[in-house]
Amino acid sequence: MSQEYTGAAPGTRDLGGGLTLTKVSVGPMDNNAYLLTAGPEQLLIDAANDAPALLELIGDAGLRTVVTTHQHRDHWFALDEVIKATGAESLAHAADAAPLPVVTRTLADGDTIEVGGHRLEVIHVVGHTPGSVVLAYQEPGDGRVHLFTGDSLFPGGVGNTRGVRENFESLINDVERKLFDRFPDDTWFYPGHGRDSTLGAERPHLPEWRERGW
Repeated sequence: MSQEYTGAAPGTRDLGGGLTLTKVSVGPMDNNAYLLTAGPEQLLIDAANDAPALLELIGDAGLRTVVTTHQHRDHWFALDEVIKATGAESLAHAADAAPLPVVTRTLADGDTIEVGGHRLEVIHVVGHTPGSVVLAYQEPGDGRVHLFTGDSLFPGGVGNTRGVRENFESLINDVERKLFDRFPDDTWFYPGHGRDSTLGAERPHLPEWRERGW
């Protein structure tokens, strides 16, 4: 699958072991929504906008779970409608759950979420919001790692901390320690907006990000 995505047309990728990723851009802020499909089970990361488009993507297979990466409205604008239409479980970190219209279970660092027998690890990354999460999936047989980073990590830098130095320091420290220090260069990551990248492509720029402060 190409690293680039254009418009709202979904792109797909085989993550191994029968798990498929479909990525679609929705809404006026071009939010990325990610659908993971494993046999009869599906998990959606960020019901960001355009519920009809997301429900069409989900299709007749239905939906088991929606995970919201953080509390900003552009990442959950369609959440209530998607949950009502599918009956899916709605998950978010406890520190970001309050603003969301529906949360059926809260998450904490180190929790795991399953879809079709595949496990995703919850990594709590503080700074963009208090309860931002990254989801980590490793392909079978110690294969490539895939990170769904929300607005905490993008190609070219960490997420917006609105000029608050304390938040930036927290975010850059968590991203470096919990992501770059832990996972190898071939780790692919999928942000909440825009194109994908790898940790290896971004790693050389960490000192530059720290120096500029955003």
